[in-house]
Amino acid sequence: MDVLVVGGGIAGLATARALRRRDVPVTVAERGDTDAGGLAINLPGNAVTAFAALGLADGLRKLGRTTRRREYRSARDRLLFAVDEDAFWGPEARPRCVRRSDLLALLADGLDAPVRRPLTVTAVRPVPGGAEATFADGSRQTFGLVAGADGVHSVVRATAMPGATGPKTALLSAASWRFMAPNPGIDGWTVWSGKGGAFLLIPVDDDTVYGYASATGGAAVSADASWLHNTFGDYPAPVRRVLDGLTDLYHSPVEEVRTGTWASGNCVLVGDAAHATAPVWAQGAALAVEDGLVLADLLADGDWDGAGARYEQLRRERVTHVQAATDRFSRAAALPVWLRDLLLPRIGPRTYHATYDPLRHPFPTP
Repeated sequence: MDVLVVGGGIAGLATARALRRRDVPVTVAERGDTDAGGLAINLPGNAVTAFAALGLADGLRKLGRTTRRREYRSARDRLLFAVDEDAFWGPEARPRCVRRSDLLALLADGLDAPVRRPLTVTAVRPVPGGAEATFADGSRQTFGLVAGADGVHSVVRATAMPGATGPKTALLSAASWRFMAPNPGIDGWTVWSGKGGAFLLIPVDDDTVYGYASATGGAAVSADASWLHNTFGDYPAPVRRVLDGLTDLYHSPVEEVRTGTWASGNCVLVGDAAHATAPVWAQGAALAVEDGLVLADLLADGDWDGAGARYEQLRRERVTHVQAATDRFSRAAALPVWLRDLLLPRIGPRTYHATYDPLRHPFPTP
């Protein structure tokens, strides 16, 4: 009765770590040698709380930089509204921006489970009392349960749950650019939004910012980096300084997964494989770690029959809340700029609280 976790990214390593904390035997299969995509990651308060539940609070505090203030600005640099995140989340759950490689190293450090890489899983299917995985060399092995932590284009979802809905382009934007750059003088989470799109910067340490840029309204984002200069070249000075010092550029589609099932027999989905959303509220890592913790609690009692259905029942409401909040924000971002800038000072703070207030409360567990 051991678990195969397919995927060695944040969702996979967090799930494996949660399982080992509950003495459930687990093996991780990762098809690639590394997972550096995304460069850095913003962790809101509920993500910080979830990492603490994995026993990683002290290690996380040594990474990146806390985010104490959030600012929403117009393309002309007018402050539309701000949030004191330090006061909202409290000292034990201060948001942080950290390098993705550092976060993966923290999750892997001391993990009492084999991580086999490169090891490609090509198919998974439920079988009586467990799940069978097929590997790239044609070999097969049966496990007590298979957890698909293999992202938006999940093999586990496609093969174990053939009726499940696959990924679709996000309502917010078709694609995005992520990057690192020298800090142009900002001290907190700052986004500038105009007709062409949104440009977000978050300090990851005293000298460097992590950046995210996309169009809005579902518009296309060119894979040519010149799109950034053409779209944001007339934005305020901090944006222009960053454009002149971009490093580690990373272009990727923005895709979402909204599927009606996350489980089939003893095959389950965690993280983006189950519920990828546009990164409006930075919930990818947070929800993935919460998924792993809940699944581990369910499997710890040894009754694995029906565990997938119980897991989905416990997680669905919280995930649906995030998806609905993402859709509301994405539609608002597509409004005419004049109207959006008029409304945000009034509705922005309310939207922030309405989205994050429920996530400050503990998520349902068995």
